[in-house]
Order: sequence, then structure tokens, then C-alpha cells
Amino acid sequence: VGHTRYSTAGDDSILDAQPVFARYDLGEMAIVHNGNLTNADEVRQALIAKGAIFQTFMDTENLIHLIAKSEKEKLIDRIIDAVHRIEGAFSLVFLSRTKMFAMRDRHGFRPLSLGRLPNGGYIVASETCAFDLVGAEFIRDVRAGELLVFSEGQEPESIQVFEPTPKHCIFEYVYFARPDSMVFGQSVYQMRKNMGKELARVQPVEADVVIPVPDGGVPAAIGYAQESGIPYEMGIMRNHYIGRTFIEPTQEMRDLKVKMKLSPMPNVIAGKRVVVIDDSIVRGTTSKRIVRMLKEAGAKEVHMRVSSPPTTDPCFYGVDTPDKDKLIAANMTLEQICEYIEADSLAYLDEAALLRSVNATEDNYCTACFTGKYIV
Repeated sequence: VGHTRYSTAGDDSILDAQPVFARYDLGEMAIVHNGNLTNADEVRQALIAKGAIFQTFMDTENLIHLIAKSEKEKLIDRIIDAVHRIEGAFSLVFLSRTKMFAMRDRHGFRPLSLGRLPNGGYIVASETCAFDLVGAEFIRDVRAGELLVFSEGQEPESIQVFEPTPKHCIFEYVYFARPDSMVFGQSVYQMRKNMGKELARVQPVEADVVIPVPDGGVPAAIGYAQESGIPYEMGIMRNHYIGRTFIEPTQEMRDLKVKMKLSPMPNVIAGKRVVVIDDSIVRGTTSKRIVRMLKEAGAKEVHMRVSSPPTTDPCFYGVDTPDKDKLIAANMTLEQICEYIEADSLAYLDEAALLRSVNATEDNYCTACFTGKYIV
């Protein structure tokens, strides 16, 4: 099992890196987790009161203790016992000496897919692009509330632990997932292009060129240009040795990365009315720097268009936006944000248009970061 850490609980340190390992009465086990447990503090305190000693600040470690303290005899029964004690978003993989287990919460907040390796073995991953790297064939998504049990030389056993009530995270389509992945059964790249096309329909502007904020804004910018008929150009170049700015843990690191990461192309934008397409505006600091950078490079006008609704509420299901006072759209009007980022105009994709873009309704997608309608 392997894990790329994006800290939503615990510290951004090697101590809180996953997998979480444990030795207990049934042997050895490793766990990786994508998501966030909403009752983690409550469960942690109850375990500490019973003598548990924690080695990390991660919510994932709760599962180790719940499994170790379970009175069930078999590991599979202990896992089922443990997941009935937790709430929130979790896509999980457990590995013991003889078996592997994969599970999603009842809402299927975070993606988890099942694939088949060329040698006949099985693989599970958060994104299908991981299958391409090892030549695996995508089979299907792990269902919401489903536990898969993998034993050597056997087909996976499926156990429906919870009644599924899907509420997939729509921000996976907006930002998180790689565009070459299939997430929740659909192409991420195509969904983002759809968002750009919808954005051009509902938020048009007279301009000379459409440019993306790379790399997240590229598919939506292509869609916007195709729908509007405005030429598409790469007016900002990205240094690909610099990682994603949104997931950095501190504002200082985000500011530094923006400066190092993005460079304008004056020959593309000088003297032109520019439409800049970005996938989201969370804190606003990146957008402000981008607009200023483009104007310093000679842009006549800079019109910011965002291929998602305003992020007004924190996410408790695996996105690191815990405080509402850090979300610019929760504390400023549209006009105030536009003035703050120094754009000539600013417009967002509305929720209804976003849902149309991904062929969905509010019934089966979580939009809490845009609406404040929390599921658990």
C-alpha cells in the first residue's frame, strides 16, 4: 500500500505520513486513508480514556486502535466493527500479511476504483490514472458502503457494509482529480471542459484571448474558448518543478510557490483584453497575484472567470479549508472580491450550471463547500 499525503488532520510532517502501521494480537497491519473523520476527536478521547496511546495526530490512527480493541475474532469482523464507530469521509485500504481490504463510506465522498493487473492480480487506487502507469485494466468503482476482501488466488469478495446513499465530492471534478482519470464513472477532463462551456454561456465577456491558470484551469479554458469563439492561448507558463499551491499548509508557502510557479507571456497578452479561467478561488491571494502579473505584462483588461461557484463554507470531508474566515467568498461580496484581486470583472459558474456540467443533481453530489449543506 502507498499514499500521497495531503494533510487535513494531524501535522504536515513525516510522523503523520501514511501508511499507518501496527502490530497487535492478530499480527501486523497497514492502513491508508483518503478523507476526513468528522467524529475523530470524540473517538480519540474515548480510546484514550480506555488506555490507548496514540503515536500521531492523524484521524486515521483511530482505526488502528478500534480494530485492536475490538472483541471480534476475525480481522474482517473487526474492520466492520471499527467502521461502524466512525463518521465522515473515508476511502480505506487495509493490508495484513494474508489479505487486503478496500472500503468506501456510505456516501462515497472520495473516489476509489478497482482494477486488474496484467498478471491477474488486483489493484485499488483513488484515481484510474494510477492504473495506466502499471498497465492495469479498470473494472469498476468500489461502491459506496462496500467492503472488498482480497485473498491470494481468489476473486474479490464484496460485502455491502452500509446502505449506499451517494454524495460524491463535486470538488474532485473541479480541482482534485487528475484530468486523465475517470472519477465517479466520468472523464475528469471532459467534465472540466463542460464547466468551461457552461461558464461561457452564463458568464460571457468581450475579449481578445482566453488563457488558463495552469494547470487546473486548462480544460475549462479550452471549453470556454470553444463555446465563446474567443481564441485560446497559453498566456501563463507554469514551472512544473513547483507543486500545487492550494494544498500547501501555510499562506507564506502558497505565496512563494505562486511567484516561483507562474510566468506571464507578454507577446500573447500585451495590449489585449484577457479572459483568465481558473478552477476556483478559495483564499483570493493567488488570483490577486495573477491579475497583477498579467497587467504588469501589458494586458489591457483582465477578466477573471471561475469554473466553479464561490467557495463559501469549509469542507470537513477531506479538503483542507477548515476556517470560514479564510474563505474570501464567505467574507466579501462579488464586487469586493473583484476589487481585491484588481480584476476588470469577475464571475463564477453557478451551482446549477456546475451540476449540469457533470450530469448530476444535488441528490447524489456533495456541494457543501459552495452551499453549506453538510451531509454528516
